[in-house]
Amino acid sequence: MLILQLAIILVTAKIAGSLSVRLGQPSVLGQLLIGIVLGPSVLGLVTETETLAEFSQIGVILLMFIAGLETDIDDFKQNGKASTYVGLGGIAVPLVLGYFAGKMLNLPDTQSWFMGLLLSATSVSISVQALKEMNQLNSPEGNSILGAAVIDDVVVIIALAFLMSFAGGDVNLTMVIVKKVLFFAGAILIGWKLVPWFLNKFSSLRVTETVISSALIVCFVYAYLAEYTGVAAIIGSYIAGVAISVTKFKHEVVEKVETISYSIFVPVFFTSIGVTAQFGGIAEHFGLIVLLSILAILTKLIGASIGAKLAGFQWNSSLAIGAAMVSRGEVALIIAGIGLETKLLSQDLFAVIVVVILITTIVTPPMMKCFFKSDMQVQDLA
Repeated sequence: MLILQLAIILVTAKIAGSLSVRLGQPSVLGQLLIGIVLGPSVLGLVTETETLAEFSQIGVILLMFIAGLETDIDDFKQNGKASTYVGLGGIAVPLVLGYFAGKMLNLPDTQSWFMGLLLSATSVSISVQALKEMNQLNSPEGNSILGAAVIDDVVVIIALAFLMSFAGGDVNLTMVIVKKVLFFAGAILIGWKLVPWFLNKFSSLRVTETVISSALIVCFVYAYLAEYTGVAAIIGSYIAGVAISVTKFKHEVVEKVETISYSIFVPVFFTSIGVTAQFGGIAEHFGLIVLLSILAILTKLIGASIGAKLAGFQWNSSLAIGAAMVSRGEVALIIAGIGLETKLLSQDLFAVIVVVILITTIVTPPMMKCFFKSDMQVQDLA
């Protein structure tokens, strides 16, 4: 069954992606939408399974690994200020307005703050693909977006740990912070000293494809350690890619990882997002879904855009950066799952939030296309 589902996903994802490009949109939008068509909500040709979810997880890890490989360290450092402003701006506005939205829904303070944190989350895995297609991944805007995603993830997870401990959950806030500090310190040190040595040694083994194998080992180990310490796996794989990007193996790794990723794992990831969509009871909560979706989109767009503007970007570029931060993706889904388990979200509200997260993910690519196109037209006129 899995083999047939993979065949269906690959052929439809490629066709839908091509149609999306023909219509002037990023290919990822077509792959997201075809996932909804294939899934239980429409045709039921593909169902959500644990194995398919693992394929999807590998896909997003490899996608962010490629983003790290294509990152220019010098450009990344130059955009540190912008990343900080964008990340913090993209947290502050959704956090505050999300809290007030919770209060309007008659939620207690703790649950309202959880709503704010949930809306503050960002996952730029969808944005990375759109940036690649528009040749903006290594631009100042692209580097700012990637750096802001790291900051967003760390700040939101620490804030979530603080909220959980305050709410009486079994959370050691000090340990949460220590684990994250140790991860980033260790990741930087290992990436600087150990990764180049490991690639050199492992690639000298007398078997085939040792370079790509060694790179994938580094990627998966970083992703695992990031997840183990409470940082998103995609942040770990991104840092692994950055570590390898400064070695002599960069170009070979990029070429071969892209072949592996875009042939199977990445299309499965994008399509699986649509497959997991559940629209049962959507009519009953339609008004709430619309309002929360508008809130989710505008708060992240406005907050991140203001941060970019304060960092010195023009308004067109600022809005493009803000649009790229709108998608909540798998990071928000993980946080929502935590909320459901800890009773900070009711079952009905959890179902609403999942649809809202899906909507933010679907609207991100066309928003980015619109704002980046506008930005490039302004630059051409200048």
